[in-house]
Amino acid sequence: MPSDNKGFTLIEMLIVLMIISVLIILIVPNLSEKSKDVNSKGCKALVAVVQAQVDTVYAESGIYPTSLDAMVPKYIKEEQKSCSNKTPLNYNRETGKVSVPAT
Repeated sequence: MPSDNKGFTLIEMLIVLMIISVLIILIVPNLSEKSKDVNSKGCKALVAVVQAQVDTVYAESGIYPTSLDAMVPKYIKEEQKSCSNKTPLNYNRETGKVSVPAT
């Protein structure tokens, strides 16, 4: 009488779980590194947007805004004064330049 066992053995399941665990161990550190890269690029993009708004204020009035606070709410939103990691943007009133804080 032939046996009709159509399942996985415990050893086969453990091997598959071990392979999945190794893949997760390799992938997770890489994801956190990519997250830092995404945050950095997002902050640089925010600087470009806010800089464009500073230039708009200068084009309209002939003077640079006194601070980023002076641009809220007409030109930028309150949350655009800092990067997604809550680091506030640097603003130089004399030159009108917005920059990413040094890390």
